[in-house]
Amino acid sequence: MRERNNDLPPSTPPALLAIDHVQLAMPVGGEHAARRFYCETLGMTEVAKPVALAVRGGCWFEAAGVRLHLGAEHDFRPARKAHPALVVRGLRAFVERAGLEVRWSDEIPGSLRCHLDDVFGNRLELIDG
Repeated sequence: MRERNNDLPPSTPPALLAIDHVQLAMPVGGEHAARRFYCETLGMTEVAKPVALAVRGGCWFEAAGVRLHLGAEHDFRPARKAHPALVVRGLRAFVERAGLEVRWSDEIPGSLRCHLDDVFGNRLELIDG
């Protein structure tokens, strides 16, 4: 966990610094499938959830400053529009090496990017960095 600096004077307005994590949903009991996709396919590392949260199910993953949390939902519906956009070095080679089925997009000039669905149908975007 990151330490928080709460020593600012009360009159100092809050300032957003970064996104700490992005949460996606998954069906209850989908942890094994999540690990296969996010660890084995995307190359992320699973990190332990705090004990108080682990009882709820789900998984947390990290890679190079990217944090994705997958929360288990009984009434799961995949996110088809809302999505995280992850920056990947050598995107085309990564997609080929991982054997990903992607939808390439040229809608933003000068940007190499694609969309794919995770194992649960959640939309992800990959951008070449």
